[in-house]
Amino acid sequence: MPLTGHCLCKAVTYTAAVDEPIITGYDHCDDCQRQSGSTYSLVVVVPKDSLKINGPVKTYRGTGSSGKAVDRIFCSECGSPIAHDPEAAPPIIALKAGTLDVELKKNLKPDTEIWTVSKLPFCQEHLAKPFKHMPE
Repeated sequence: MPLTGHCLCKAVTYTAAVDEPIITGYDHCDDCQRQSGSTYSLVVVVPKDSLKINGPVKTYRGTGSSGKAVDRIFCSECGSPIAHDPEAAPPIIALKAGTLDVELKKNLKPDTEIWTVSKLPFCQEHLAKPFKHMPE
């Protein structure tokens, strides 16, 4: 079953033609904290070529810790973050899991934490696979 979702206003929809994500986890990097307005961003990582996004999106290009670009894709109507696309890892894209359809996100089983070096000290949950930075 593909992964499907949409932004808050439903102007942007997407489908990732995969049975399950490569990684489901928390991204604690400072940029994800700022984009989500929370302690981390819950992401599902999928192959970039499996993803089709429909609707009006804008992209904010920043620089990741690798020194390479990270494109943050969001709905141009409501501003919901949809995904981030790191140039340092060209075959993958990280979907913002809160935008998945309800039944899909209810069944997620996050097991990975990345950028724990930036994890806020009051965030007490610890997942099985922590990485100080990006996994290799």
